[in-house]
Amino acid sequence: MCGIVGLMVKKPALREQLGALMVPMLVGMSERGPESAGLAVFTEPVGTDRRKLSLYAGGAAIDWRALEAAYRGTVDAGAGVDVQANHAVLTTAATPPQARAWLEEHHPAVFVLSTGRLIDLYKDIGTPAQIAARYGFERLQGTHLVGHTRMATESAVTPAHAHPFTAGEDFCLVHNGSLSNPYSIRRTLEPLGIHFDTDNDTEAACRFLEWRMREGDSLREALEQGLNELDGFFTFLMGTKDELALVRDAFSCKPAVVAETDDYVAIASEYRSLAHLPDARNAHIFEPMPEQIYLWKA
Repeated sequence: MCGIVGLMVKKPALREQLGALMVPMLVGMSERGPESAGLAVFTEPVGTDRRKLSLYAGGAAIDWRALEAAYRGTVDAGAGVDVQANHAVLTTAATPPQARAWLEEHHPAVFVLSTGRLIDLYKDIGTPAQIAARYGFERLQGTHLVGHTRMATESAVTPAHAHPFTAGEDFCLVHNGSLSNPYSIRRTLEPLGIHFDTDNDTEAACRFLEWRMREGDSLREALEQGLNELDGFFTFLMGTKDELALVRDAFSCKPAVVAETDDYVAIASEYRSLAHLPDARNAHIFEPMPEQIYLWKA
């Protein structure tokens, strides 16, 4: 059992409030996922020639300012590192493979959580309230976000196994449920050169969908393929640079509820995480139908 939350604000004036509106949503899912939590937020994009890499240091003692200075001296003199506890966001004109290679050589304890022009990602062990406070989630700004609270059922409780999972650029996925065929998905993807970081079933779904989009599918088309290929119980919530997407399996035993107004679209596993939102009583509230793909544009 896990909790998922998603929020997209439709009006630019609300972008500064995105984190403040989200924190009660995430904390409201604490009973569904007390072990770890995470969140991906889509912010203003960096320039087309630059990328952001969300970094996680775990328990390692990282001197982020020294890392920044060394990276500037050897890779990109214009790079910057924005630090938040044991996470940091590296903004660079180097390609993601170049940045990853440098990090692997010089700071192997640093794990790359996400890459893209818009996405920042934070995830860690602890209760949702602890993690929200640790990383200042209430201060986050942007157009949309995807969050998750985890109760582990089939893999270890570690930051790497926490959600959201990412693949490619500016794409993430959170999952409530359990897949029965993640290893057959891996056997399909690994010969194509697709690398897996964990044994978590959700990572298989994330990498499958991103692979389909890299092959030319739209997000909707990728999800249609996913409904054919991914077996098990699931509610998936995904974020891209300009979309939120939600889909449930044919049995839909994993809950989800949507509240939509002229100002926002909000998604959670239970209504209690939506009740605090502005004008929630007058929102269009519904339970997503089985195997129906829901998409919202930022």
